[in-house]
Amino acid sequence: MNSIGLLEVQGLVASIEGLDSMLKAANVRLIHTEKRLGGRLVTIIITGSVSDVTAAVEAGNKRASELGEVFGCEVIANPHEEITKFFDFGE
Repeated sequence: MNSIGLLEVQGLVASIEGLDSMLKAANVRLIHTEKRLGGRLVTIIITGSVSDVTAAVEAGNKRASELGEVFGCEVIANPHEEITKFFDFGE
C-alpha cells in the first residue's frame, strides 16, 4: 500500500458505478465504505500504488459525476501510519 484514494458521492447508484469504474481502471482494492444520510452520501476508500489510485480516482470521479454530485475526491500518497489505523488493509 503506497496510497489511498477517496471518492465522496451523492447517491448510492452513483457511488456503485464510480466504484466499478475505479476497480476496472487500475489495480486497486476497496478497503472501506461509509454511508451517511441513509445512503444519500457515500464515501469510498481504495488503496494501491500512487499511479493506480490516481487513475482509479479520476475514472471513478468521471463516472460518478455523470449520475450524481461528487462532493470530493482525493489521493493521499504515503499516508501516515496513524491514518492507516482506521482501515483494514489486509496486509
